[in-house]
Amino acid sequence: MDSFLLLSFIFLIAGIVAVPIATRFGLGSVLGYLLAGMAISPLLRLLDVDVVSLQHFAEFGVVMMLFIVGLELEPRKLWEMRGRLIGLGGGQVLVTTLIFAGISLLNGDRWQSAIAIGMILAVSSTAIILQSLNEKGLLKTEGGQASFSVLLFQDIAVIPMLAIMPLLAVPELVLGSSGHAAGADHDNGISLVHGLSAWQSALVTMAAIAAIVIAGNYLTRPVFRFIAMSGLRELFTATALLFVVGIALLMTLVGLSPALGTFLAGVVLANSEYRHELESDIDPFKGLLLGLFFMTVGAGINFGLLAVSYGAILFWTAVLVVAKLAVLYVLGLIFRIRGQDRWLFALALAQAGEFGFVLLSYARGVSAIPGPLADQLLLVVAMSMLVTPLLFILYDRVIVPRYAEANDRAFDEIDDQGDVIIAGRGRVGGIVDRMLTVAGHRATVIDYSSKQIDLLSKFGIRTYFGDATRPDLLASAGISRAKLLIVAIDDKARSNTLVSHVIRNYPEVHVIARAFDRTHVFELWSLGCRDIVRETYDSSLRIGRSAYEALGIPHDRAMEMTAAFERMDSRSLREVADYYDINVPPSENEAFIERMRTLRKEWDPALQRQMADIIGREDLENDTSDKSLLRSS
Repeated sequence: MDSFLLLSFIFLIAGIVAVPIATRFGLGSVLGYLLAGMAISPLLRLLDVDVVSLQHFAEFGVVMMLFIVGLELEPRKLWEMRGRLIGLGGGQVLVTTLIFAGISLLNGDRWQSAIAIGMILAVSSTAIILQSLNEKGLLKTEGGQASFSVLLFQDIAVIPMLAIMPLLAVPELVLGSSGHAAGADHDNGISLVHGLSAWQSALVTMAAIAAIVIAGNYLTRPVFRFIAMSGLRELFTATALLFVVGIALLMTLVGLSPALGTFLAGVVLANSEYRHELESDIDPFKGLLLGLFFMTVGAGINFGLLAVSYGAILFWTAVLVVAKLAVLYVLGLIFRIRGQDRWLFALALAQAGEFGFVLLSYARGVSAIPGPLADQLLLVVAMSMLVTPLLFILYDRVIVPRYAEANDRAFDEIDDQGDVIIAGRGRVGGIVDRMLTVAGHRATVIDYSSKQIDLLSKFGIRTYFGDATRPDLLASAGISRAKLLIVAIDDKARSNTLVSHVIRNYPEVHVIARAFDRTHVFELWSLGCRDIVRETYDSSLRIGRSAYEALGIPHDRAMEMTAAFERMDSRSLREVADYYDINVPPSENEAFIERMRTLRKEWDPALQRQMADIIGREDLENDTSDKSLLRSS
C-alpha cells in the first residue's frame, strides 16, 4: 500500500507541476506530461518501478478516448467518412510500410525484419494526436477529420499486423533464442478463439461485434434507467465504467483491439439520450489515464542507450518524421485537403505511436526483430512521440499565421463608399446589414473570412474581403467621410484596435461597438467608445423575462421587471466604468472592486424592493437577498 501511495504521489505531483508550466508557455499538456515523465524517470528507476506494465495499464485511456470520440460521431457521419477511411488510411499505412521496409533493406536488415519495422513505424499515436486536436479545437476541421480517419484505419490495421508478425520470424533469431518465452506473454490470457479454425474464429468475432451493437441499441437504455432510479451518481459512473471495461474485455477475448470495440460502442450510442451523461462520467478517467500514459512514455526513454547512440537515434527519428510527413502531405494533395488543413494533417500524424510499442514487443517476442535493433527502435518511437507537440507548435506559430496573412487571396479594392461601414459580417454584422439595407441605407461591409465572403457571394450579397483594422484599407472604405462605423468583429483584440484607431483619428465618426462581455464593455469605454452593445445581453434579458413568466408572473409585469433590471444594470455599468483601468486586471484594481461592492450594497436592496412592488410580493426581498443581480452576460 505504501509503495502504491508513493507512486501515485510521484506521478500526480509531477503532472500537476509540469503541465500548467508547459501550458503557460504554449507547449500544450501532452508535452508537459512527457517532460514530467522524463523528470521523474531517475526516481522511478531508483524505486525499481515497472514502467512498461504501468504503460500497458495507462493505455486504457486511449480506449476511453476512442469511446468518447465514437459518442460524438453518428453512424451516418462514419459512413460518409468511408472514402477517406479506406483511401487516406489504407494509402498511408501501405505506402509508409513499403517506404520504411525499403529503408530497412538498404540499411542491411533482413526482409522479414524490414517488413516488421515498416508496419511498426506506419502507425501513429492516437493518444497524442486526438488529445492535441481536441485541446486545440481542431478535431472538427478538415485536417482534423482526415487525421481521425487515418487513425481509425490504423487501429483496425493493427489486428492483421499482429497476425502477420509470427510469419516474419527470422530463422537465425528463432534458433538463437532460448525458446519462445519472450512471445509467450501474448498467449497467456483467456481467449474465446484459441484453438478454433479460421471460419469459427471469424464467426465468434462477428458474434462479439453483433453483441456490442445489440447491447448498445437495446440494453443500455433500460439498464441506465434502472440505475438512475437509485438516485446515486456514483452508481451511474460505475455502470459507465463497467460498460467500457466490459466491451474492451470482450474485444480482447476475441483477439480484436479494445479501442476499436469501444469506438464502435460509442458510435452505436451516439444518438442515445444518455450520451452526454456517459461522456461526462468517462472523461475524467480518460484524462487521468492519458496523462499517466504520456508520463510513462517520457519515463520509459532509455537515457543510457540514448547517451551512447544519440546521433543514430536522432537521425532515424528525423528520417521517420520527415518520411511520414512527406507521405501524408502527398496524400493530402491527392485527396484535395486544402491549405493549412493539409499541413495540419501531415504534421499531426508524422510520428510513431503507442501501438508501435505493442507491435515492437510482439515482433521481438516472435523473433521478427533482433533485440538490439528493437531497443533502438523503441527509442526512435518514443522520441518521435516526444517531437509531436513541437510539430503542433510549428503549426500554430508558423503555418497558421502564414495562411492567415496570405489567406489564399489579396484584399479587395473597395470602390463603393457610403455613410456606413460595417466591420465583420458574421452572425451579428449580418443582421445589422440586413436591417440597414431594408431601411434604405447601403453599408460598406468588410470581412476577413474568405470562406464567408465566397458563401455570401453565392446569394448575391456584396461584402469586401479585407482586414478592417488596417488604416489603409479603412481609408479606402471611406472612413473620413463616413457618419457611422459598426464594429462587429469576432475578435476582442482586433475590435479594440479598430475602435481605438477610429476614435483617435476620426472623432466625428459615430462608433457602435460589439462587446463580448461586461469586461469588454469597460475596455471599449476606456478607449473612448460610448455606444456599446453586449452581444448576448438582449437575449439574456429575454431568457430572464421568459423565466419570470414560466414562474407564473404575468407577461406585462415580467416586461416591467425586465426593464427595471435593465435600467439598474445600465446605470451600474456607467457608474463603475470610470474606475476601470485597461492596463490593470480587474481582480487587482482595488478602486474598481470597492466601487462594485458599494454599488451592490446600495442597489441590490433597492432593485429587490422595486421588483417586489411590481410583482406584489413583499417577501421577494427575503427570498432573493442572497442573489446578485449584477451579472455579466
